Order: sequence, then structure tokens, then C-alpha cells
Amino acid sequence: MSSVGTGTFWSGKHVLVTGASGLVGALLSRRLVEAGASVVALVRDVDPQSELYRSGLVARVNVVNGRLEDYAAVERAITDHEVDTVFHLGAQTIVGSARRAPLQAFETNIRGTWHVLEAARHHGGLVRRVVVASSDKAYGDHPDLPYREGHPLRGRAPYEVSKSCADLIAQSYFHTYATPVAVVRCGNIYGPGDLNWSRLVPGTIRSLIRGEQPLIRSDGTFLRDYLYVDDVAAAYLQVAEAVTEAGAAGEDYNVSDESPRSVLAMYDAVCQAMGREDVEPLVLNEASGEIRDQFLDASKARDRLGWRPAWTLEDALRETVAWYRDLLGS
Repeated sequence: MSSVGTGTFWSGKHVLVTGASGLVGALLSRRLVEAGASVVALVRDVDPQSELYRSGLVARVNVVNGRLEDYAAVERAITDHEVDTVFHLGAQTIVGSARRAPLQAFETNIRGTWHVLEAARHHGGLVRRVVVASSDKAYGDHPDLPYREGHPLRGRAPYEVSKSCADLIAQSYFHTYATPVAVVRCGNIYGPGDLNWSRLVPGTIRSLIRGEQPLIRSDGTFLRDYLYVDDVAAAYLQVAEAVTEAGAAGEDYNVSDESPRSVLAMYDAVCQAMGREDVEPLVLNEASGEIRDQFLDASKARDRLGWRPAWTLEDALRETVAWYRDLLGS
């Protein structure tokens, strides 16, 4: 059920993936390598448990050690490896961390994005397509849901603002300099490789494996999109191809299975996949400063690009649970 780029499009391409050791970045890098691309991974910190290293994939890509906040490192990754495609996935992605340390989130998510786009603009003779990975958080709080691409970007909390700004910067580079960039917005992403234990899916699985009571930070009623990592990687590949093949430059796309679930409903689905439907979570009801309901309309990606999620929730959680059992030795 793996998703890769169509045909031979990626064969021989030189692709930079920022955030390559993250949940989506590692899988995307693998898909690109399997499709015949030469992949350059911009990596800030070495995490032996991340899929990039744990799976041995790191031996099949070119690693550039550096930070998004360092323009010279970003430019070196592009010029030294003659990069024609950039997937900009590198970011500070934890809402709570951004709230505690906003400067770090702003530096990574905003400055990092303009560094990537400025390097792409400056080396336009090399770079043919850029995909910026964004989030439903970029829209901020809206009463009329689901979010559609026409909704204004009006983040308020630090993480939301960092994503709103990054998306606006991408639009600025397209409209001012014709930089071939497109933006993809997702909700909550889950799947093998996620080591952020504060997130619902990995945190619940680890707690159940350890015999601990899982925690839910909110009251459990918040509605969210949950999208499997393989479907996200497929969307990034499809959008990148469309930048040059189908006029997607300057566009933004929501990707979603369009089946929003409450936190408690997703918790129940994880427990069912674990065979542990008897375990009640500890509902902390401590979430503060978070938007209550967020979910996306994906009709633009479906109608214009033909993108659709390929995985059911049940199949995706089965694969996810198996990966964590292997990782955690249970």
C-alpha cells in the first residue's frame, strides 16, 4: 500500500528534504530514493531512534548537517548537490513547545522558511520546484469549518502565527519573484516514526505497552483531522510534480481524509488496534490556548490533482502499532 511518485518522474532528480529525520521527512526520503532520486537530507541533530537512522536509510542519502536558521547551510545543501527540488518539512512542530519558547519557533519556522525560499530564488537556475509543508494551524480560529484554502490566515498563538507567516512568505516569493513554490496544509499526522510522545497516537501506544494509564491533555472532545504519514508523503510528491507539470506553483492545498474525529474517538481507535479497549484514559482537561475544532476540506487537492488518501484508519493504525511494538520491544 506504499505510495510513491508517479511513473519515472523522480528518477535522476536531486532533491533536498529539510526535516529529513522527522516523521514525514524520513518516509518521504525513502519514497524518493525508491523512485530513483538523489536525496539530500538537511539534519540538525542526530537521533539514532529516528527512522532516518534506525532503518539505515541515512546510508542511502547525502547528509548535510546544519540548521534552517543558518542561511549558509541551506544554500550549501542546494548548491553543492545541484538540487532541483526542495521539500521544506523542517520545523518546530510542537504547539506546547512553541508556546513555552516562541523565539525558537519563530526562528525555525519563519526565518527557516525565508532562508529556504531565498536560496531557491537566488539559485533559480537549479531549483525547479519547492513544496512548503504547512498545517491547519496556519488558518487560526474560524467559526466556519471545514477550513478551505480561501480562509484567511490569522494565527494568534505562537505556533499558529509561525505557520501563517511561513505560508505568506511562500506566497510572497511566488508573486514577487515567480519562485515555483506550493504550500500543503495537513492536520494531525500519525504513523511509524513519530517520536514526539506528547502526541496522542504515539503517547497512547507507549503507555499501553508499558502498562500505564494513557493521558489526554484536553477534555477529549476537540475535533481534529488525523492523516496517515504515507498519505501525507504521497500528497507532497503529487503536489511537487504538479508545480511544473500542472501549474500548481503559487497554489496552496489542504490534504485530509475529511473525517474529523474527537480526541476520545481517536483514542478508542488506537486502543482497538492495540486490543486494549478496556483501558480508560486519564482526562486531564489541561489544554490551554488551543483551538477547539480544526479540520480541512480537501476538495481542491482531490479535484485538481486527483489526490485521495489510500489508507483506512484501521489499516494505518495496525501498521503503526506494529512499528511501535518493534521499537519498544513488545
